[in-house]
Amino acid sequence: MAQLSPDRRYFIGEHGMNASKVPPGLYIVATPIGNLKDITLRALEILAGADLILCEDTRTSAKLLSAFGIKTPRKALHEHNESQMAAHFVQQVKEGAAIALISDAGTPLLSDPGFPLVREAAKSDIDVVALPGASALLAGLAVAGLPTDQFSFLGFLPPKQMARKERLKELMGRSETLVFYESPKRVAACLEAMAEIFGADRQAVVAREITKKFETLYRGGLGELAAQFAGQSVKGELVILVEGAQMASEPDQDEWQDALAERLKELPLRSAVDEVAQGFGLKRKQVYQAALELKK
Repeated sequence: MAQLSPDRRYFIGEHGMNASKVPPGLYIVATPIGNLKDITLRALEILAGADLILCEDTRTSAKLLSAFGIKTPRKALHEHNESQMAAHFVQQVKEGAAIALISDAGTPLLSDPGFPLVREAAKSDIDVVALPGASALLAGLAVAGLPTDQFSFLGFLPPKQMARKERLKELMGRSETLVFYESPKRVAACLEAMAEIFGADRQAVVAREITKKFETLYRGGLGELAAQFAGQSVKGELVILVEGAQMASEPDQDEWQDALAERLKELPLRSAVDEVAQGFGLKRKQVYQAALELKK
């Protein structure tokens, strides 16, 4: 058997394998969100063959890398230093380095560090290569049973109560499935606010510890879920998925125009327009144009 290079090798169980030297570039590498078996072979080859691994937290990533015998040098890149360090690492790539970026778990840049680095790399026209893999966002969507044809990922809501509610008010009319990350300490308050703003009957799923031993899915209306989590001590990573708002059917044109004609007999034009637009859920500009036509 060929001798394994001590600095570019990885192990799967007791089987050691050589990794080829990786071409210069920035590699965005997804890592497991809980189950180490979800690592991809390509991720192992890149992590073992790169010159440097940038980690959100080197101590957290050490557990993953040690599990596969990867000894590639690593440095920290997190929200407190990424803006200052991005140009430095891009320059290293320009000089011939292959750099891999990983987060603590899942796909980098999705509510994780990396955006300033990738933006700087793109501006510098160096190769940026994606290595897809585990993502709590996509795993949650896959098992939730909510529509996936359209969805929006909103990351973490503001931690303060008033700011959280204001953000939810901005989202309450969105028709696509909404996906959030939330911390165990704030999940009860988050669900309570969602039930208040979106409505207690709006269907949702809370996915906890996806891919891990105690993976659990909680399904139900937001009011039911808020009551279930109230006062509970929760552990583990959480994804909250909320069904979109039900779109109201388009008002009958003859009906609202007849109503507009009647109101114009009794009210000034602007007042009649405001009343009909609000009553039928129409855009004011549309009703205003119709009112002008009726006045001719």
